[in-house]
Amino acid sequence: MSNDQYELLDAGAGRKLERFGSFVLDRPCAQAVWRPQRDPRFWSQADAYFSREHGSHWHFRNPAVKQGWSCLLGGVSMLLYPTDFGHVGMFPEHSFGWAKMQGAISRAAQQEPPSVLNLFAYSGGATLAAVQAGASVCHLDASRKMVEWARENARVNHLEDAHIRWITDDVQKFLKREIRRGRRYDGIVLDPPSFGRGTNQELFQIDENMLEVLDLCRQVLAERPLFLLLTCHTPGYTPMVLTHLVTQQLPAGQIEAGEMALPAAPGAFAVPSGTYAWWTPLPAQRH
Repeated sequence: MSNDQYELLDAGAGRKLERFGSFVLDRPCAQAVWRPQRDPRFWSQADAYFSREHGSHWHFRNPAVKQGWSCLLGGVSMLLYPTDFGHVGMFPEHSFGWAKMQGAISRAAQQEPPSVLNLFAYSGGATLAAVQAGASVCHLDASRKMVEWARENARVNHLEDAHIRWITDDVQKFLKREIRRGRRYDGIVLDPPSFGRGTNQELFQIDENMLEVLDLCRQVLAERPLFLLLTCHTPGYTPMVLTHLVTQQLPAGQIEAGEMALPAAPGAFAVPSGTYAWWTPLPAQRH
């Protein structure tokens, strides 16, 4: 693997050691309850260490990490910065879903470019992966800062002139407006948070709002849609739970659900990181 890509190097004792391009980061990981496989001296060489003890904070062994850098994931180059929450602007477990999405888009794009709606779109990885496969994308996030970060990522990938609508809005309000406008999408990607705020401090709680969001998504799907990809990091939202939600709220279709994992180096234990449900319509409904 080239040194500009992502790789999970090791995990254990409640932490994970990851290489994001040219930098190695040591961060908390509640799922890693086993013992690390690498020597502690290997871990001690990490460029930065994030801790939640006595308040959340980074320790930078290499000050260059503070300035930001880039990392390649699934063919998309992402600008990364250390945030106060311990995130860096990339969730590598999502690359699995990007590949599934790109396959569906590229097949449909042989006839005409499909339209994709990316909700809770964060720093734009799924948006750019979809565009690379031949889609036009509506990218929506409630955070203006995150939308600008995503636009920076588009520029890094030379996609600043691609067919992308950049929207800063509350997801439910936006979907209701799209329904009234009669606008439809061939594919939908959504990665809802456990808890979030809209542009005007609208409250989103996954336990209370997920059913409505999926129902609104159903109403903006095209008559002959391609897919819906739902990913989730909320504890308790197992593959079975996502399957039940999608089964209830979307038209009859085929559902594949499972656990997402961080892409691991050879010999490293994979780390579970959320769940996914991939819905596709029955063959008669497709393009």
